[in-house]
Amino acid sequence: MDVENGIDLKEIERVGYHDAEIDPALDLFAEIEKMKKEKNAILLAHYYQEPDIQDIADYIGDSLGLAQQAERTNADIIVFAGVHFMAETAKILNPSKKVLLPDLKAGCSLSDSCPPSLFMKFKEAHPDHLVISYINCSAGIKALSDIICTSSNAKAIVDSLPSEQKIIFAPDKNLGAYINRSSGRDMLLWNGACMVHEIFSLQKITRLKERHPEAKMIAHPECEEAVLRIADFIGSTTQLLKYTQTDKSKTYIVATETGILYQMQQASPGKTFIAAPPDNACACNDCPHMKLNTLEKLYLCMKYELPEITMEEELRLSAKKPIDRMLELSRQFGLV
Repeated sequence: MDVENGIDLKEIERVGYHDAEIDPALDLFAEIEKMKKEKNAILLAHYYQEPDIQDIADYIGDSLGLAQQAERTNADIIVFAGVHFMAETAKILNPSKKVLLPDLKAGCSLSDSCPPSLFMKFKEAHPDHLVISYINCSAGIKALSDIICTSSNAKAIVDSLPSEQKIIFAPDKNLGAYINRSSGRDMLLWNGACMVHEIFSLQKITRLKERHPEAKMIAHPECEEAVLRIADFIGSTTQLLKYTQTDKSKTYIVATETGILYQMQQASPGKTFIAAPPDNACACNDCPHMKLNTLEKLYLCMKYELPEITMEEELRLSAKKPIDRMLELSRQFGLV
């Protein structure tokens, strides 16, 4: 039995750390910083993580920025505070490094909406189409793709291809439809979507705009078309953040996952940020998968270096090619 300090490591991995005991007197921030130095570990966190994790992260960003950081890091251990496909991407780019995810159950509704076995049949039915897949997908989908994209670079990548090139865009139908409208393309779209970005209520947002006529409505392109039509600005998570820093308005209605509001408030303390209301009884629009990661799980993950992301080399190499292509194109477009 693999035991350290009286704790069965295999059992900890099985239960996802939920039952592991932590001394309540521990300063988790100090302990995590200490382990980062001792283990030569880097902590990458998505904007949608809880504020405590954002505060202690070495880098906070959206999918493109996180992939770029994972590509260039010299750390021996990459701890990914995000969801499973993000940690997979880090492993694809860093086969010799140990990649950790605080909670293996931190999945993604969008990724789950595109099973590789079904997508392979879809692709085979359209052999003359090039496949561009949003990075919010599994390694299996990446391996079936020609180019990976993020919401930051998707339009630039599509625009760089010849107009006669037929394209399958997967897995997000809303992002794909937005790019079709903005680029004049007619890409074939896989019918997938993000549960968070599809939940916004157009009716509730319209009423909110009436109560706050001075507010600008900003939205992520994963939102449905009806929501995007009333937006003053549409962009990736990073682009939304930068917009609120440079725009002269003082109030914003934000249609994306609520985690980004923390960074917006940090960057512009004199401004007001209102989370766009969802079409349910809840007053929030949090991603339940992102929020599975906690400071406590992060501490245990780093302490015991579990759970670790592993991958078969054949799959990794196949998935790496379209990611490399994306990173190469992003450098060409100046998206660094």
